[in-house]
Amino acid sequence: MIEEIEVSIRKMPGTEDLPLPRYMTGQAAGMDIMAAVREEVTILPGARTLVPTGVAVALPEGYEAEIRPRSGLAVRHGVTLVNAPGTIDPDYRGEVGVILINHGQEPFVIRRGDRVAQMVVHRVCRVIWAVCGELSPTERGDGGFGHTR
Repeated sequence: MIEEIEVSIRKMPGTEDLPLPRYMTGQAAGMDIMAAVREEVTILPGARTLVPTGVAVALPEGYEAEIRPRSGLAVRHGVTLVNAPGTIDPDYRGEVGVILINHGQEPFVIRRGDRVAQMVVHRVCRVIWAVCGELSPTERGDGGFGHTR
């Protein structure tokens, strides 16, 4: 069974025509979020832009929202997020923005209401560091990037 929590959301002025972030299937983990651009925005190859979503949220303490790329935009157009995943902290009350970058070879046009990213909300925990002289050994040890060829 999936846990449900109530989260307050505010639509920014002038975005009444746009839907709230929503799950597109019954078992989707992420909600699609829409572009609240006033007019078309073109992202040239190699360029990036901040896209407004028209919503602000008040997450409960102990939760965060991750903003993630949409795989369809990435595979079809080479468009993704610069800071994937982006994090919305529970004390942030401003408009959610999405920083898109065009890694494709053609200009990409964003229109009002386009689904531009996904939002996944989940619990977080706080770390309390325990400083020690040595860490417990593992089979991997300090093997880093590319160590398991």
